[in-house]
Amino acid sequence: MRQACPTRPFSTILMPFQNIDRHDCFIVQQERHMGQDMMQAAALWNAHGPALFLRRGTIEMLESALQALLPAGTQALAEDALRLARRYQRLSGTPEIRFRLEKISHDSCRRFHVDHVPLRFLCTYTGPGVQWKYADSDTIHETPAGWITLLKGRLYPGWSTKGAVLHRSPPISALTVPVTRLLLTLDHPDACGMGRRDDA
Repeated sequence: MRQACPTRPFSTILMPFQNIDRHDCFIVQQERHMGQDMMQAAALWNAHGPALFLRRGTIEMLESALQALLPAGTQALAEDALRLARRYQRLSGTPEIRFRLEKISHDSCRRFHVDHVPLRFLCTYTGPGVQWKYADSDTIHETPAGWITLLKGRLYPGWSTKGAVLHRSPPISALTVPVTRLLLTLDHPDACGMGRRDDA
């Protein structure tokens, strides 16, 4: 277990995800190294999958919808994303969640911000991961692909600005080699104006 050091460009908050309940904890990250099967599945999704898969529902509803459109060779990606969805569901305690799997090839959410949600769960399968920083610091921390990030949002009970963590999507438009990020975002079911049904 290591605490993030605000003076280092690459840093981690490695601790049990349940520690997000602590009043002084705003981010938890888990290191993961994707195997060849996962990397290949993510590449195939980028090549043949939909640009955006966005649903609200129970894990069973999400699994059914996801399995119905899987490109060949992407089963490992779907299974991992659903495992993460089950994990987020246990952490959040909500019977339904908002599940977003998106291909991103442009600069998105370039400003550092705090989401208007209780908890946000992120995993970038391809391309650079989420960037984050403490509200009172200019040091930007970068997250490797495959790692899991859990962020406390403004709607989390007892949230305050003291010690808050801001995050953003990494700018990619200026990279010399074009990159497509494949990002999984898991949220409370009403995040970002989702309707009461499970379809986007």
